[in-house]
Amino acid sequence: MIPFSPPRMDQRIVDEVVDTLWSGWITTGPKTKRFEKMLSDYGGQKSTLCLNSATAGLELVLHWYGVGPGDEVIVPAYTYNATANVVVHCGAKVVFVDSGEDFNINVDAIEKAITSNTKVIIPVDIAGWPCDYDAINALVRRDDIRSQFIAKTKEQEQLGRILVMSDAAHSIGGVYKGKKAGSLTDITVYSFHAVKNLTTAEGGAICFNMPEPFDNLQIYQRLNIKSLHGQTKDALAKNQIGNWRYDIVEAGYKCNMTDIQASMGLVEIQRYNEDMLVKRKHILDRYASALSKYPWAQIPVYETTERQSSYHIFLLRIVGATESQRDSIIQEIFMQEVAVNVHFVPLPMMTFYKGLGYRIDDYPVAYDNFSREITLPVYYDLTDAMVDEVVRAVVRAVEK
Repeated sequence: MIPFSPPRMDQRIVDEVVDTLWSGWITTGPKTKRFEKMLSDYGGQKSTLCLNSATAGLELVLHWYGVGPGDEVIVPAYTYNATANVVVHCGAKVVFVDSGEDFNINVDAIEKAITSNTKVIIPVDIAGWPCDYDAINALVRRDDIRSQFIAKTKEQEQLGRILVMSDAAHSIGGVYKGKKAGSLTDITVYSFHAVKNLTTAEGGAICFNMPEPFDNLQIYQRLNIKSLHGQTKDALAKNQIGNWRYDIVEAGYKCNMTDIQASMGLVEIQRYNEDMLVKRKHILDRYASALSKYPWAQIPVYETTERQSSYHIFLLRIVGATESQRDSIIQEIFMQEVAVNVHFVPLPMMTFYKGLGYRIDDYPVAYDNFSREITLPVYYDLTDAMVDEVVRAVVRAVEK
């Protein structure tokens, strides 16, 4: 069986984790802080806070920006549920908008959805393909859009407009007009989940890139406190001689990253551009070359002169297929012992969000993309022979 997305594991990762276990620092400590610094250097953002998940990062930022009941947050209908669930957790209203042909959020649809209650937009880099951030950033800075904005908190008054928070769960290493994901807008959130390009088993990070007069290091410190039950010192700080006393300044959360997790990330980020991304691009190129000869295969765009994907997943669409035909094709691929997936079922199709009144008919492009999509395996240990076997299984299934 060709699996869908096993994580990369090798002796370098094992050695780094074992070194952490013997060091005595297995919770948040020096390796987490070093990983944060390396992430900032890599992505170009002003500071980075590592956490136990991307979901925690999204939610902490919403709380920090004061999002709550009566507020609206614009989210693509085509995304994983975490992007919208965090809005629900804050008591705010999720405002779904449709996708474009490239799976990412439609900027024209964003503009139509903005109201005086809109506080945040969360674009999602589906498959690692960066959204059109110049257009989104320009939209929230437009005078007529800014004039609608009603600030309720000090942070909202200071920014004076809608916050743009990029969900870059798929896109660390993605590039838009010469800049990496992490520094493309106000806030970016990475994921280091087990199936991601760069994994720490579970984990995530907030990348701070707020404009002046915001102090990004100060925001880092505030959210670090929020991630540790509102405690003013983490374990590393309290370990300094005579520095045991701390305070609780808010009823925070518990979502810090551990040094065990950071150990894996430290190995991966040092070889990410020259090794991981090179291998993943090779796999996508091989899929694209093999499948482009078939008229029924719609190949995803993953590289142009202005944008470069992180090559996270390969979103194949079957031209003219219905949802039920796509499902039958997937079943046939599995029968050939090849694992595939679908990214994603649009959220308005999910029971919870249908119960809130959302209808997939309102998001026709998102539905069309989903109904014909099959995600092919992409991971470091996938060999050329395995890629070729995946292609053969897909071709047999579609033709059958």
